[in-house]
Amino acid sequence: MGAYAWASRKFSKGGALDSATKVGLWHGLFCALAGFSASLVVVMSLESRSRFISVAADAFSSNEFYPSLAVAAAAAVLGFWRGQRSGGQPSGRAYFLAEDTEWSETVFSAVLLAAFLMYFVVQAFKIPSGSMERTFLVGDHLFVNKFIYGLRIPLSGKRVLALRRPQRGDIVVFRFPVDDPREPHCGSVQYGKDFIKRVIGLPGDVIRVSAGRVFVNGSELVDEPYAQYLDGPNRQPESVRAQTLAPERYQQLWQSHELDRELQDIERDSFGPVTVPPGSYFAMGDNRDRSCDSRYWGPIGEKYLKGRAWFVYWPPSRMGAVH
Repeated sequence: MGAYAWASRKFSKGGALDSATKVGLWHGLFCALAGFSASLVVVMSLESRSRFISVAADAFSSNEFYPSLAVAAAAAVLGFWRGQRSGGQPSGRAYFLAEDTEWSETVFSAVLLAAFLMYFVVQAFKIPSGSMERTFLVGDHLFVNKFIYGLRIPLSGKRVLALRRPQRGDIVVFRFPVDDPREPHCGSVQYGKDFIKRVIGLPGDVIRVSAGRVFVNGSELVDEPYAQYLDGPNRQPESVRAQTLAPERYQQLWQSHELDRELQDIERDSFGPVTVPPGSYFAMGDNRDRSCDSRYWGPIGEKYLKGRAWFVYWPPSRMGAVH
């Protein structure tokens, strides 16, 4: 849109659009760009809410691209017809140039502002599963504060101007902490997906789970009003394979996201002890018996953090700040 606005001004000064056909083609191009952009924003929003997946940068799925392309084609035809019909007179050509230039500049500015806000400030997410019940219910929509842990420098994974570090009890949204798109966890490939969990362990903390109870640095977490245990006293025993692993090997497997594959079993109620590595965090779902979390796939590196859950805005009956 920025390039379109610049070219429109050049054409307006040079008198290049001197026929109804040229005006129709130029106005059709504007309508195609506007239709494609608006449709893509809507479709990507619906796709991300339904899948709760953050697709890698510069990648579109066919579900997002083709509908937008169809809308662009239809808008181009309508725009050409409108411009060609009314562009025979100089006054008509001047009107379309001025209108298209003004709208393209407005859209370009709005898109830049929206992109800045979504990347650095706040972003909307939808809860896809029950792993955080009762804190969040399936279908809750919330805003995530993306600047509290610092502004992300694009393509570097680094952050600057952090207001504070993640703290125990923070509910964080993060990209699943693996870089191999073929690596399975919790029954399927999770690469690229956005997860939401509560921070339980900070860098250097020693985490252990015994009979479902969580211990941090040797002390049980007893003040957890948000935690939910659906299975009651029915706890899983420690796996035989886990008992044969040396502590160093257990830590290594967990830290490299290989523990669940090595044990071939769920370490839900008997886990650890492990030490959270520097620059990483241990997170768990509030619905402890129905959560795929750091017990399964390891620590969360800082580079994967997206932000802190901030405010539930839908449905209206659950609207409010996140705690």
